[in-house]
Amino acid sequence: MKYTQLGRTGLKVSRLVLGTMNFGPQTDEADSHAIMDAALDAGINYFDTANVYGWRENKGRTEEIIGSWFAQGGERRDKVVLATKVYGNMAADGDAWPNHDKLSALNIRRAVEASLKRLGTDYIDVYQFHHVDRQTPFEEIWQAVDVLVQQGKVLYAGSSNFPGYKIAQANEIAARRNGTIGLVSEQCLYNLAERRAEMEVIPAAQDYGLGVIPWSPLHGGLLGGVIKKEVQGGRRASGRAADTLADPAGRAQVQAYEDLLDKHGIEPGEAALAWLLTRPGVTGPIVGPRIAEQLESALRAVELELSEEVLTALDEIFPGPGPSPEAFAW
Repeated sequence: MKYTQLGRTGLKVSRLVLGTMNFGPQTDEADSHAIMDAALDAGINYFDTANVYGWRENKGRTEEIIGSWFAQGGERRDKVVLATKVYGNMAADGDAWPNHDKLSALNIRRAVEASLKRLGTDYIDVYQFHHVDRQTPFEEIWQAVDVLVQQGKVLYAGSSNFPGYKIAQANEIAARRNGTIGLVSEQCLYNLAERRAEMEVIPAAQDYGLGVIPWSPLHGGLLGGVIKKEVQGGRRASGRAADTLADPAGRAQVQAYEDLLDKHGIEPGEAALAWLLTRPGVTGPIVGPRIAEQLESALRAVELELSEEVLTALDEIFPGPGPSPEAFAW
C-alpha cells in the first residue's frame, strides 16, 4: 500500500479509503468484518463512515458494525484512521425533532457522543460535516469543534459535498480563531464521468491545504465495465449509471471507454481508480466493497500505472471542464 499526508496535516493515510456504506444494508456483519480485516492486512488504514449509514430504521447500524470489529482487539482501532460524518436526520421515520440534525453546536455535541458509543471508541480522527448547513454560522460550528478537540474526542474536521466558496469561507473563519486548524479534507463526487469538481472544489481544496477524497469513483458502477456485464447477463445498471446508459450519447461514451481498456487489457474499474490516483490534490478515492472480490480489484488499482497514451485517450472520451477559472470565465 502507498501512503500520503492528509492535506496539510501530519496524518499519514492510505491511497485507498475503505468506504463502509454497504456494511449493514448489503453486507452482513461477519462479511463486513472480513472485508475490514482484509483491508487492514493490505495496508488500508483510512476507514470512512457516517452516522446515518444503515439507512431508514437502521441508521447507525454501520457504525455499530465497525464498533464490534474494533472490539475484537488486535490493535484494530490503533491502526485505523477513523472518519465519520454528522448532519443527517437520525430519526427512523425521517421526522427529526428540532435540533436533532444539521450542524448546530447542540446537534454536533449530541451526534458525536452517539457516534462514539456506536463505534466503541473514545475519539474520532476526522469528523466530517456531511453537507453544508445554510442556517448555522461557521463561528458556531468551529466553537463546537474546538470543544471536542479540547476534550480529545475529535482530532480533525473535514467536509463533504462542499462547494469551493464554502471551503474558503469555513477556513477563513477558522483562521481568525486562535488554535482552529479548519477543514483538512473534502469528500466530493469526482470521477472520470463527473469532473465538475475540477472547476472550483479541487482548486479551493488545494489552495487551503485540504486532502481530496473522491466518493463514487466508479460513478455508481458506470465505470466498472457496466456494458460488458450487461451483455454477459450480470448485474444490471441502476441509479446514475442507468440514467447515463439510457442516453445514446452517454452509452456510446461508456462503450468507447470499455473498448479502449479492453484494447489495453485493463479492467475498467481498476482504470477508473488508477486515473483518480493521478489527479492533482487527490488523497485517495473511497472504495465501498459489498464483497471481498471488489476490494481485491481496488487494491490492484494502486499498483496500476496508466500510460500517457491511455491517459490522453481517457481525457478525450471524458473531457474535463478545463483549467479554472478559464473553464467558466470564457
